[in-house]
Amino acid sequence: MIRKVFVVVSMLVLLSVLGCARAARDTTDFAMTDAVTVEAPFEEAWQAVKAVLRDRELEVYTRDKRGLFVAYSSMKRRLFVPGRIRYTIELSELSDHETGVRIETLREVYGVTLLTYPNWHARKTTDNAEAVAILAALQASLSAPPAAEPVEGEEIPAS
Repeated sequence: MIRKVFVVVSMLVLLSVLGCARAARDTTDFAMTDAVTVEAPFEEAWQAVKAVLRDRELEVYTRDKRGLFVAYSSMKRRLFVPGRIRYTIELSELSDHETGVRIETLREVYGVTLLTYPNWHARKTTDNAEAVAILAALQASLSAPPAAEPVEGEEIPAS
C-alpha cells in the first residue's frame, strides 16, 4: 500500500514538474515603436536624448556614441511580481542637420521557470505614453532657442 502511494505521489510530482517546463514565449510584436525626425545634427540630438532621459529620471543602462540608448523605468510591483519598462532609443543621422529618433517600448517582468535563470522576461506592451512624452520633450529641447551667454564684463541678474 505504501509503495502504491509513493508511486502515485512520485508520478504527480513528475507530471507537475514537466507541466511547468515549457518553451520560451514568442515575443514577436510585444514592443511598441514610435519615431520622429528632429532638426538637429547627430551629436546635438545625442546630447539632448541623454539630457531628456536624465530629466525624466530613467535609469540609463547603455549609451553608445553610435546612437543607441537603453533606459529603464523604475521597478514597480503588480500583484507581487516586479515589472519595469525598457526604452531602446536609436538615433540615425539622416543629413548634416537632421537626425532620426526611434524609440521602442517593451514591458518586462521578473521571473523564473524551471528552464531559465531568474531574469527579466518580455510581455506585451499596452501603453507607450512615456515614449511619446520622451519624444515630445526631445523635440521641445531641440527647438528651444539657446540661452544667451553673458558678454564679458556684463553682470548676470540674480534670481
